[in-house]
Amino acid sequence: MKKYLLLIVLAFAFHEGKAQGSLNYASYGIGLSASRNKPYADLKKEFNNQSYAVTFNYYYTPYVPIGLEFQFGKLSGGSNTDFKIDASGRMYENNYKALLLHMDVQAGEIMDYQGNAALNVLKNLYFGIGVGGIYNDVKAQRTDPINPGYIFPGKDKGVNLIVPLRFGYEFKFYNAYDEPNIRLDIGYQHNITFGEGLDGYADASTKFKNNALDQYTQLTIGIKVNFGGETSYDKEIRGY
Repeated sequence: MKKYLLLIVLAFAFHEGKAQGSLNYASYGIGLSASRNKPYADLKKEFNNQSYAVTFNYYYTPYVPIGLEFQFGKLSGGSNTDFKIDASGRMYENNYKALLLHMDVQAGEIMDYQGNAALNVLKNLYFGIGVGGIYNDVKAQRTDPINPGYIFPGKDKGVNLIVPLRFGYEFKFYNAYDEPNIRLDIGYQHNITFGEGLDGYADASTKFKNNALDQYTQLTIGIKVNFGGETSYDKEIRGY
């Protein structure tokens, strides 16, 4: 009889420990992502391209990741052969690299989603902001094919300050202890840069329309894997 009681106590203790596992999460993670991007710089016609990123994440809570991201890709626009695309024959290709620090806040951080199916879906929506630098490596048409005596001003290489604005949705996949160890992220990021480096052109606004900061957008899909630094949250992460 004592053996059976001991087994029941051990089973109960194991069950309780596993149930409380849903309070735990790994504090660190690594992520890989791919994006479809489009620049909004000084040329009338800009093109879609690809960019990629590797991100190291620290989870302040399971719903507040702080990410250090290395991003690289291509931005391009214009044409020096098709004057319907650019009447002045300007074109560029920027094989850029960027280093960003950003923080996201998911809705689960600020809402009580426990036992509520609808809120458990909404808890994974997030908004975020960051700051960083972008290194521009531009190949641009410098001589004006319409007016060969004119050289388009600007720089082929340089660094600009960048502010990413982010929102999206994260799908969480849980392990046997209800810990979110794999996360699938689908998001939109709007990157605002300070300077004229994205397209490499710095013409005066009297010659070409230039009344906004250079920017580029990204539609992103990525996957994150969490590991190490296990800690506890103040409510069940899975929520049901």
